[in-house]
Amino acid sequence: MSQTVPLPPGRAEIVDWLSGLGERPPGSNRIDSMELAWLVHQIEQRYAVELTDDQLDRIKTIDDAVAVLAEVLSSHG
Repeated sequence: MSQTVPLPPGRAEIVDWLSGLGERPPGSNRIDSMELAWLVHQIEQRYAVELTDDQLDRIKTIDDAVAVLAEVLSSHG
């Protein structure tokens, strides 16, 4: 029985996760350090993966997070 690779979260899902910290300014794409910590926690809990320092350094915006998570989850599994 093969294990299915989870679909990476999209932009809307990441914005939804970040809303767990409170209101985000409309149209804001940047991710601050607190949001990044929260996002990493969500990813590690939901997908049982650990991001490398290099991957974390590449996440500055929501779009960066979408790209990095797609990469991580496609190679995990």
